[in-house]
Amino acid sequence: MRKVTIYDTTLRDGCQAEKISLSVDDKLRIARRLDEMGFDYIEGGWPNETAPRDREVFARARDMDWKHAKFAAFGSTRRPGIAPEDDGQLRYLIDSGAPTITIFGKAWDLHVTDVLGTTLDENVHMIEDSVAFLRSGGAEVFFDAEHFFDGYRADREFALACLEAAQRGGAQALVLCDTNGGSMPLFVRDIVAETVERFEVPIGIHCHNDSGMAVANTQIAVEAGADHVQGTINGYGERSGNANLCTVVPNLELKTGVRALPEGILAEMTELSRWVDEVALVPHDERAPYVGAAAFAHKGGMHVNAVLKTPNSFEHVEPEVVGNERRILVSDYSGGSTILHKLQHVYPDLDRKDPRLRDVLALVKDREHAGYEYEAAEASFELLARRVFGEEFGLFELQGFRVIMGKHSEDEEPFAEATVQLRLPGSESSVHTAAMGDGPVNALDVAIRKALREEYPEIAKMHLVDYKVRVLDATGGTSGAVRVLLQMSSNGETWGTVGVHPNIIEASWQALTDSIVYGIITARGMTA
Repeated sequence: MRKVTIYDTTLRDGCQAEKISLSVDDKLRIARRLDEMGFDYIEGGWPNETAPRDREVFARARDMDWKHAKFAAFGSTRRPGIAPEDDGQLRYLIDSGAPTITIFGKAWDLHVTDVLGTTLDENVHMIEDSVAFLRSGGAEVFFDAEHFFDGYRADREFALACLEAAQRGGAQALVLCDTNGGSMPLFVRDIVAETVERFEVPIGIHCHNDSGMAVANTQIAVEAGADHVQGTINGYGERSGNANLCTVVPNLELKTGVRALPEGILAEMTELSRWVDEVALVPHDERAPYVGAAAFAHKGGMHVNAVLKTPNSFEHVEPEVVGNERRILVSDYSGGSTILHKLQHVYPDLDRKDPRLRDVLALVKDREHAGYEYEAAEASFELLARRVFGEEFGLFELQGFRVIMGKHSEDEEPFAEATVQLRLPGSESSVHTAAMGDGPVNALDVAIRKALREEYPEIAKMHLVDYKVRVLDATGGTSGAVRVLLQMSSNGETWGTVGVHPNIIEASWQALTDSIVYGIITARGMTA
């Protein structure tokens, strides 16, 4: 099987993305994880005079025990008009101690004359001199030909001369960069094929996604002969991002039979993608190919019916191959097959002809029409269905709640106080509690927990992890109905519930009580 080199630049190019900022510890944690997964190269950053964070990254990386990857430093060619040994930026690259150094140089005449303000001949010398100088220090050196495809389009001979200069200097890979992200796949294919034929050293590809073609351009470059693939986890990068390695790697291995990572590692791709997003403190892209939560989610009734019979009828690969899972969504698009599938873990012997399935489906459709949404609230769906099936949980009976919001002066923070009155099973008297909170929903949450904690001690392990509100009818102004989606977790399990009402407190109460009921019956194994 053909093998390509995977070069990750999340810690450098990825960090140039809007809203991505990684600390030194973050970078080293991600680097360690990528190394464990068998990535060939990990670009750690640009260590120079103005980047103390990246200098610290490389200082600490020297003491790390690398299992597979080479840690790479990134920089540019020397400045015009000076010798490479007099260029402080090149000296920082050598002093970083990185075994591999990647430098970029201009391959588009527009950038040479209008941005650098030098001549084409001087630019060619800058590339060759810089590569040779770094090679003399003992490092492995790769050359990123910046704006190569635009440069080729503008002046083919000059763009190729830049690659020739890097090869003469001793570069061990020539990386063709679609820096503006505007090239089309067939154009990329033809140029990569030409350079692979023309040059002795491996040809690499580095694509940005400004026209949505980064993954496609990377794929077709490999098919044209590129052996060195650069990209980032989750496609982080300047503007619209870089080629997403969480898509590129599965495509290479599953679609074209090209080995990218060690055997068996592909099954960790989903976990890696979501973990890196958590470290970077950004929301995970649920619709991302292969690794997104929606990548193998099925909603339409006919789709669900087909995929439950023959998975490959609507799935191009098995979700487990990339560490993902199939999800069957409940909505007003659902059919009987969806409802049956979702309830079989509760009622293993449930027959598809059971008339109660139709009752559940009809109720779901009616409630979704009223604004409920069960795709992210599967706990609320299960409770709804089990009640249709005749189950009464009887955990508590509401006898009243009240929420007070106020503030004592303009300069003070507002306060929230909630009181809750419940009757517990087997008791003739009520439990009456009150609590303060950061807001009305938090106050309600604290108050109901106080009322239930003696009867249901497992409630102490439940934690509210997400709370979202959406106005369903914006034209209604402040009188429009709202949907509250709530997520609770306990012992590593997470579940979602939903509430809908014109009053946001009532909608929140619905979602909150559903969540608590579901958590208790799950903890106690209360099945039909």
